[in-house]
Amino acid sequence: MEELDGKPSAKKPSPIITIAAIGVLTLLAAGGGWVLGGLIAPPPENAAAAAVGPAGEDQGGEKKKDEGLPHIATEANGIVQLEPITTNLAYPSENWIRLEVALQFNGAPDVTLSEQIHQDIAGYLKTVSLQQIQGPRGFQYLKDDIQERVDLRSEGRVTNVIFRTFVIQ
Repeated sequence: MEELDGKPSAKKPSPIITIAAIGVLTLLAAGGGWVLGGLIAPPPENAAAAAVGPAGEDQGGEKKKDEGLPHIATEANGIVQLEPITTNLAYPSENWIRLEVALQFNGAPDVTLSEQIHQDIAGYLKTVSLQQIQGPRGFQYLKDDIQERVDLRSEGRVTNVIFRTFVIQ
């Protein structure tokens, strides 16, 4: 076919060929992603999966309580883990904070004192604004403030406040 000026016209590619090319490229990309995902995060070893059967039972039929690392927060070693604290912030009040802490006592732990400290921390968190605790410096100020409150309440009986989780939503 020639146009009016004497040059041959460029032939438009068929839509079927274009769709086929896109399909082949999509399959190649999906396969490459699957291979790369397998290299980055390999599946868990079968030995660990075979040791624990359905519903967390081991092969002896006994129920496993806690998998993973043992808990260090026990009263035997002077550490009391407080219940999680979940409350809204002072500003903006639609933001929530969840904090889990453990208290390391100098000597035998006092559960009554631990509950009082728990209430003090919960009350303090209701007065904090999001701007005060943003970033690493804000988090350090929060830790220092909570440690100071614990020191005042416990009169030196609590030697350390261990932050386990800290989430703002």
